[in-house]
Amino acid sequence: MKPLEGIRVLEVAMYGFVPSAGAVLADWGADVVKIEHAVTGDPQRGLRQTGPFRVEGEPNPNVAHANRGKRSLGLDMSRPEGQEVLYELVKDSDVFLTSFMPASRTRLGIDVDDIRAVNPRIVYARGSALGPRGPEADKGGYDMTAFWARAGTAASITPPGSDGMISPPGPAYGDTVSGTNLAGGIAAALLRRERTGEAPVVDVSLLGSGLWALGHSIALSVHLDRAWEGVTPSAHGSPTNPLSGLYRTADGRFIAFVMLQPAKFWPGVCRCIGRPELADDPRFATAEAIAEHTADGVKILREVIASRTLSEWSEDLAALDGPWAPVQDTLQAAADQQVRANGYIGRAGDLELVSSPVQFDVEDTRLGAAPEFAAQTEEILTELGYDWDRILALKASGAIT
Repeated sequence: MKPLEGIRVLEVAMYGFVPSAGAVLADWGADVVKIEHAVTGDPQRGLRQTGPFRVEGEPNPNVAHANRGKRSLGLDMSRPEGQEVLYELVKDSDVFLTSFMPASRTRLGIDVDDIRAVNPRIVYARGSALGPRGPEADKGGYDMTAFWARAGTAASITPPGSDGMISPPGPAYGDTVSGTNLAGGIAAALLRRERTGEAPVVDVSLLGSGLWALGHSIALSVHLDRAWEGVTPSAHGSPTNPLSGLYRTADGRFIAFVMLQPAKFWPGVCRCIGRPELADDPRFATAEAIAEHTADGVKILREVIASRTLSEWSEDLAALDGPWAPVQDTLQAAADQQVRANGYIGRAGDLELVSSPVQFDVEDTRLGAAPEFAAQTEEILTELGYDWDRILALKASGAIT
């Protein structure tokens, strides 16, 4: 049994951030009912082009990543008939999850007081760009603006003197991190409700999540009154440790060594790279000697590692005790044996998707497919007790799809 089985989440949200929180809750067993506009649906469904990647037809990973495992109901909440349906769903829900901005929540009758008037015990969860307070609380934003640029990551990762800034590594990067934070907050709120009967309001913003992701750097910056700055990429890393840095392989890929106790790990590295005699070289006998002769160590390692491919080194270094990793692209990461052994990628209908990162009882997270637009509208209304005549009347009014 998944930990949130029996919990119903009513999601009134669009795009990536808040829906990704619903996806995590669905991974954890919640019944997530996604409310989409009766005609247009979630605008994310129209996303086909992401950078150089274009998806034709179905399934569409641009939709599935943040919407797997849900049920979809097409509803026009601006119509009285649609609002009535929404409130009927609210009565039997544990969580109301929304990305709508304050003015829209007020206009549609879905703000905290509106929803709590129908169900006082519901956990009300909001995702925003810049937080619920302050002079910009009513402004929108995306992960590129609020999470990446404004919260400090873009400036902290872009090398000085660059013409522009380094962009996020992929679509919905800040959205997915922030959505996971929101899902965790909702789980904590449900626990509080269970123990005290009080259902709190949960707020998570892209800005706050971006700050949290960079929290260690910001703490140092504030304490020392010095902004964290990006560094120009180099072929190595530490000037005093040959076992902390990058090494290029014969096929143009890289291996990352991060062994912060070089004297401890140097002999093992020497054995794994086929140069056991270097373990007794006095230049590398102690941490102090290694620091003094780092340039020599880097030169040796560069020459040796450049002689073989990343795949070959991955096998040869498998027995190495020190921390290291192949620098993998997205396809290589998806195929990684350790990733697969832990069920970090799973089947969701016709797609393979990354599972949300929390597991329970050392079991793979079972993923559900993303719903087609409004595919469960009649099913959900039937569960509410609506007969067919009433459903047909709602269709005729335009309140449902």
